[in-house]
Amino acid sequence: MQLQNSTRRYGAISIAIHWLMALGIIGLFGLGLWMSGLSYYDPWYKQGPFIHKSIGLILLALLVFRFFWRLANARPADAPSLKPWEKSSSHLVHWLLYGLMLTTMIAGYLISTADGRSISVFNWFEVPALISGLPEQEDIAGEIHEILAWAIVAVAGLHALAALKHHFLDRDNTLKKMLGGE
Repeated sequence: MQLQNSTRRYGAISIAIHWLMALGIIGLFGLGLWMSGLSYYDPWYKQGPFIHKSIGLILLALLVFRFFWRLANARPADAPSLKPWEKSSSHLVHWLLYGLMLTTMIAGYLISTADGRSISVFNWFEVPALISGLPEQEDIAGEIHEILAWAIVAVAGLHALAALKHHFLDRDNTLKKMLGGE
């Protein structure tokens, strides 16, 4: 399999980024839900957020890379059977997912840096607090982060259902391209 995209199929890098981010976001969503029920005395009270923040910042870097990779690579042609509204809604959903992921991650960053402390990424390096001390920064960013996380899950669910519709009902190659086939 080629590394870069072609007009016929996605390359290995695009496929790997897509599925890594999908797994990461699903994992972060589940971890976030689980963390919200932890008590102060739970041993995971500090470890859960540490893992959540670390993975979130890695996914942010991957999202930035993904954006530039998408701009620098060919995009496989849409299935010929796609109707104009399907093409435009597909593009809209992809950009909506990018925007939701970016704003959710920025909100998470603002939660974590509200007190002025940097964020440790698995103790490998620190991401400095560039914005902190805004009035109610942690609470407002927290609400936004939660709402947007649910929005990502909803839009990603729609995205997955559309891929399954193309595969099983339309019998086109839309899903196969993201699985490494043509």
